[in-house]
Amino acid sequence: MTVLDHAALTFPDGAIAVVSFDIDGTMRFGNPPGPIDVAVARRLAELGHVIGSASDRTRSDQSALWDEHGLEVSFVGGKHHLHEVRSRFTADHYVHIGDTDVDEHYARLAGFDFVSVTEFLG
Repeated sequence: MTVLDHAALTFPDGAIAVVSFDIDGTMRFGNPPGPIDVAVARRLAELGHVIGSASDRTRSDQSALWDEHGLEVSFVGGKHHLHEVRSRFTADHYVHIGDTDVDEHYARLAGFDFVSVTEFLG
């Protein structure tokens, strides 16, 4: 069992997850900063999961932020493009982590589970 800081990021051994992070209000390096440290994304990647971001920021801005934090991600794009992410990657689990109702709307529309950053504040 892959266990991280949150039950929503715990996956059975051998399962592959696509985990999408919103940036602003979600990641510590966002503006405003959120509660999730880049170490969470790094650990997921080390375990073989597919990670990236779906944000209101431009793709180039998202890529630059991940590069600044030394993490190669598999995708960046708008949250309204999560359905494209789902079609690009075959996985057992699809999760988007964000801080707004818009994040939740597009995650669910694309068939992703949604996890609110407020669940990481406990």
